[in-house]
Amino acid sequence: MSDSKYITLVSSDGYEFVVLREAAFISPAIKSMLDPKSQFAEAITGRCVFQEITGMVLEKVVEYFHYWYKNREKDNVPDMEVPVELCLELLMAADYLGLDSKKKRFAHHPQRTSQAHLPPFPTEQT
Repeated sequence: MSDSKYITLVSSDGYEFVVLREAAFISPAIKSMLDPKSQFAEAITGRCVFQEITGMVLEKVVEYFHYWYKNREKDNVPDMEVPVELCLELLMAADYLGLDSKKKRFAHHPQRTSQAHLPPFPTEQT
């Protein structure tokens, strides 16, 4: 089992991103993949391969993980900048990773009940 503070996310085109484990856990899908009780290979290796997410999109997702983590305790966080040409692919990645559900964002932070502490995923219309 990988007890590392960091995990590796791999895109469909082979790009690798080393991410703070706690930041990546905003994604219910990643959190489930890395759960030691799941017996998934990812839980042992600490490496998640996403055959359906390109490097360009995964880079923006990783940027969001870090943006969220850095601002998780703050109010009135500005929206993250997202290139228009990535919006559709980011929306699909957000859906796949479980980031499109406001309710799920707070699953691992039970003290949070308001979305005011977290900027919306960049593809959401506000």
